[in-house]
Amino acid sequence: MKRVFSWQNGILALSSLIALAAFSWPLFAPALPEAAELAAPVLAVALLPLLIVVIGLVLEGAISGPKQLAMLATLAGLAAGTRIATSGIGGFELVFVVVILGGRAFGVRYGLLLGILSIAASSLFFGGIGPWTSFQMISVGWVGALAGLGSARSSKTRRSEVFGLASYALIASYGFGLIMNLWFWPFAVGPQTSISYSPDASLIENLGSFFFYSLATSTLTWDTVRAISTAVVILAVGQPILAILRRAKI
Repeated sequence: MKRVFSWQNGILALSSLIALAAFSWPLFAPALPEAAELAAPVLAVALLPLLIVVIGLVLEGAISGPKQLAMLATLAGLAAGTRIATSGIGGFELVFVVVILGGRAFGVRYGLLLGILSIAASSLFFGGIGPWTSFQMISVGWVGALAGLGSARSSKTRRSEVFGLASYALIASYGFGLIMNLWFWPFAVGPQTSISYSPDASLIENLGSFFFYSLATSTLTWDTVRAISTAVVILAVGQPILAILRRAKI
């Protein structure tokens, strides 16, 4: 029987916890917005070695041969291409379609790697590499990884599975927006507004301010467009594409 728990999985889980702490630092490490802005590039650079370790571990467990490696390159290129082609159109981004379907077809580790590489490739093309890039790579990697949960039990693609993935796409799109907002929020709107981060406020007060900040800046606009467009496309093409990917996996 294949081991579910291994030292690689343990390190990947620990890496995800460290990354989650990097995203959510405003909730437990009070800092003035000015100090936070200075710390953001340092935090982003500190995540890069973590990403390298994760990629190495995932490559060992997710890629079983040159065929799957070629498929990974193809899917990452396709995901990067869709992001380049659709990014900036009011939140209409189809990169999640490729990452979610790829993760579902090939599994958790594969989905994690696909998400990371998709953002890396498209960011290099854009020239839009900055403190946000590491956070985007990790969060989209999580989207792909969670889509892969239960993939081993689903060898045949059914309409109900596609409906489940479309529902997941809605949740993942809003979750992505929230977690990407969180690390950036302390210095996004300055210290003097009703939705600003306050180092002196309680956790509940800051969570309330963060909720209204996200609602005003992305949840009702970009995140909603991303969620609906991703879910609709998965409903439209998910079943045949998943069937093709699963045949390629054999």
